[in-house]
Formats: sequence, structure tokens, C-alpha cells
Amino acid sequence: MRLIGLSGKWLDELPPDEKRDVLSMIGEIFEVEEMDEYGHPWIRKSWPDAEEGMCHSHSIALEPQEMEWVDDTVP
Repeated sequence: MRLIGLSGKWLDELPPDEKRDVLSMIGEIFEVEEMDEYGHPWIRKSWPDAEEGMCHSHSIALEPQEMEWVDDTVP
């Protein structure tokens, strides 16, 4: 699925660097990692930091208006 936007108060509560990372996910295509008990698909992205030898990631649950399903089998 493609992330087409984000909404919700949770986004405004993120620290600026985390908010920047999460907003950078918009427009990208993700595999759904799981569906929660409310029917929300969860996606995740990781950002490696080679200099520090670390990686950080964010997982987010999406609302229907925040995504569009895409067929990733079509070239």
C-alpha cells in the first residue's frame, strides 16, 4: 500500500526529528506488517545511521484515508 497522508494529534506530539522522519514516509509504498484488532494496517520504516552503527524505525497504524492499495506485482 502507498502512504498518501497522515493525520491525527499523535503526529503533532512527536519530537521534530521523529516527525520529519515519519512525514518522509508519505508517498512511499510499504508492505503491511500486520492488521490490528481494529482493522488498521501497520507499516514500518527504518533509517540506518552508518556513522553511529545504529538504526531507528517507526511503525504506524493507518486510517483508510491515509493510504491507497497498490498492486506491487505490476511492473
